[in-house]
Amino acid sequence: MRFTSYWHDTAPRFEGADPGPVEGHYDVAVVGGGFTGLAAARHLAQAGARVAVLEGARVGAGASGRNGGHLNNGLAHSYLAAKAELGPERARALYRAFDDAVDTVEGIVAAEGLDCAFRRSGKLKLASKPAHLAGLARNFEAVHAEVDPDTALLSAGDLAGEIGSGGFHGAMLSKKSAMMHMGRFVTGLAGAAARHGARVFEDAPVTGRQRQGSRHALETPRGGVTADEVLLATGAYTGRPFGYFRRRLVPVGSFIIATRPLTEAEVGATVPGDRTYVTSLNIGNYFRLAPDRRLIFGGRARFSATSDQRSDARSGAILRASLATIFPHLAAIEIDYCWGGLVDMTKDRFPRAGIADGVHFAMGYSGHGAQMSTHMGVVMADILLGRADRNPTAALAWPAIPGHLGKPWFLPLVGTYYKLLDRFR
Repeated sequence: MRFTSYWHDTAPRFEGADPGPVEGHYDVAVVGGGFTGLAAARHLAQAGARVAVLEGARVGAGASGRNGGHLNNGLAHSYLAAKAELGPERARALYRAFDDAVDTVEGIVAAEGLDCAFRRSGKLKLASKPAHLAGLARNFEAVHAEVDPDTALLSAGDLAGEIGSGGFHGAMLSKKSAMMHMGRFVTGLAGAAARHGARVFEDAPVTGRQRQGSRHALETPRGGVTADEVLLATGAYTGRPFGYFRRRLVPVGSFIIATRPLTEAEVGATVPGDRTYVTSLNIGNYFRLAPDRRLIFGGRARFSATSDQRSDARSGAILRASLATIFPHLAAIEIDYCWGGLVDMTKDRFPRAGIADGVHFAMGYSGHGAQMSTHMGVVMADILLGRADRNPTAALAWPAIPGHLGKPWFLPLVGTYYKLLDRFR
């Protein structure tokens, strides 16, 4: 078993990183070389802007290369709950932004000719308990009538051709959802940004920043740059020079295992629908087939802000047990990969983008961001270029989390709370 991301291990390495010192003046300095930062850099460079990307490790080293490989439309929340909290107009705008986000990814893949196995698969939100199906049904009725007719409600009987598990009571199908190989996409996106003229610096974490008149000055161990504007796109990996955002984001571990490639008979007995799948528990699971037919199976196995080999191994053991519960016929299957990463959660689990603390930003995707991060990179690039503002979270309040200074000491308490909810509701 390899304790590394399957996406990293099965994708080519980005070869277009700038080898020289970090230096120069730019129209925009993008901090973070994941989906948000690279999508923004590509879009800005296409428009003729001088762009530098400052990535602390390698492109896609954070959440962009450590996720479950889903591109799901729709909200992570209940749409009804979003309407109650945000109001009908913003809830509809945010829902439609997630639809647009999948389109944005598909458009980039086509325009750049990226070999990343993009496919519109549809997503099943699986009801883990009878009461959850009733909630899904209420949500479906509102979604289907108001924002997304490309949805369907499936009964337990309808699931026979979709999933080889009898443990679910029905599901909501979102037909616009997709999947792709995340490692190949992020490498291809970085290559596209570089081809269009962006300078991409790897191993260049921002360690300091200051204002020099109307300019921003950013320091890294490899040198420094100045820029007219800064776009912060670091999510859960946001560093100390950006304390404003660290007080508003909670880094939460998300952990994933990947089996050996399944035989076609095993695929038919496991996920014959070949979609992306998400269960309805608060501490639930998500899974899909990889392009080479492995089952990629993940979840919030532990409420931890640490992702290293020891933490990932402990979480992997929990995930294996969950896999065996859902798919008993895979209880003894070989696990080839086990990895984890950090998700940038906000208190209300809605993303945020705009300008604060003197910089533009987009983050807080809360575990639902592979598509939205790419889309918001383009949205924020348009804002920086003086084009139409399509930010669905504009002017959405984002207060700091009381008592939170960057290290989430309260995660075990949150985990206990959600475990109790899953047990009794």
